[in-house]
Amino acid sequence: MDATSITEKEIVLVILYTSFFFTILAVVLIVFFYFSRKKIIQKEIEKKDAEIFHQKELLKAVIETQEAERKRIAQDLHDDISSKLNVVALNAHLLATPNLSTADVEKIKSNVITLTGKALENSRKIAHDLLPPVLEKFGLDAGVEELCMEFSSAKGVQVIYENEVTFEESEIRKQLHVFRILQELLNNSIRHGKATIITVTFLKEGEYTKCMYTDNGIGFDAGDCSHQKGLGLKNIESRISFLKGKLSFYSEVSKGVQVEFVF
Repeated sequence: MDATSITEKEIVLVILYTSFFFTILAVVLIVFFYFSRKKIIQKEIEKKDAEIFHQKELLKAVIETQEAERKRIAQDLHDDISSKLNVVALNAHLLATPNLSTADVEKIKSNVITLTGKALENSRKIAHDLLPPVLEKFGLDAGVEELCMEFSSAKGVQVIYENEVTFEESEIRKQLHVFRILQELLNNSIRHGKATIITVTFLKEGEYTKCMYTDNGIGFDAGDCSHQKGLGLKNIESRISFLKGKLSFYSEVSKGVQVEFVF
């Protein structure tokens, strides 16, 4: 009888201890999953916050770039076009001056013609900077080819351009972003990189287009964050974002720059 009672007590104790153990284990697992889930949610929130911050930075870069461009155009119009037109107006009023000699009249006319021609030339340059006519009429391939030729002839660098892609004429607005990216890269290669040879290549990669850009300039330390904060790079990133593309930079000191972007 006693043996049976002891056995029953032992069974009860085992059941109680087992139940207690599994209860504690369940509580521990619940707490563990709760905090794990909380940590995952926190990381997701931080990731979303980082993405929102990055988008804000890109938007800020776009706005700053637009304002800088507007300021430059306004300054060009005021300092160049307006000043020349003011001188033209002054010369035109001089023609009404009585008793002008034939030589004076011819000199004033020559001044008016010269200044008007310069004003027209500069106004065409401003319009070209806003939207290159070749790009609008003949597409990205012709626009980039002309851009490379301009840099080769005006900046004293060798720009090698190759293209294996046929661009759609209907997507001129998207192509303008690509054009501006290359314009920025070319300016950076010459102004900061001191490059003498630059290559621009368009390749087809499935449904996407890849642009490969290289120069033989002085390069920079890609790990140095200070090189990634410039307005030029932010402007490029914002345009890549609009194109729903991806951007990769590779550079080392004294080894030039390699840029790839897919759009």
